[in-house]
Amino acid sequence: MISKPSRHCTVELQALPSRIGQVRRIVSAQLRYWHLDPLIDAAALGVTELLTNVHRHAEPDKQCRIEIVLLLDRLTVSVRDNDPRVPSLRGADLAATCGRGLALVASVSESWGVRPHDDGGKVVWFSLPTPVPAVPAASVPCLAPYSLNASAAAARGAVNPVTAGGRPRSTVVG
Repeated sequence: MISKPSRHCTVELQALPSRIGQVRRIVSAQLRYWHLDPLIDAAALGVTELLTNVHRHAEPDKQCRIEIVLLLDRLTVSVRDNDPRVPSLRGADLAATCGRGLALVASVSESWGVRPHDDGGKVVWFSLPTPVPAVPAASVPCLAPYSLNASAAAARGAVNPVTAGGRPRSTVVG
């Protein structure tokens, strides 16, 4: 049996406008670390649109979990929130300032979808093909802002997301 090595990174946060830029940087850094630079723009745009939807529409709260999963030939990015309402792809006027998020996700991804989650919420996801088969790794960590040493983070003015209330937290699974 041939097993498929995988890489998996999660980030939990409140989908607030001030956090979306942080998540874009986390996703970009993680993809750079996995040598998937060609996917950075599409993944960052897609996760931005999904987080914006959580911020604008999710009830009862804005808590969400982002998962980035790489299986040899496919990167899947998903956002899970606590709202069971399913978003729909709709046509929007080109001059509209909102309502095109899922259309953008659909345009930059190979596939996308929505599925209910066991906790009563939903997961909205999209996938991107990897440009070349990913290099297998026994254990590849998830990069996150808290992986910086304290002095480097302090010098940059960064806040440790593990200890700061409501800040993104990242973990590695598998």
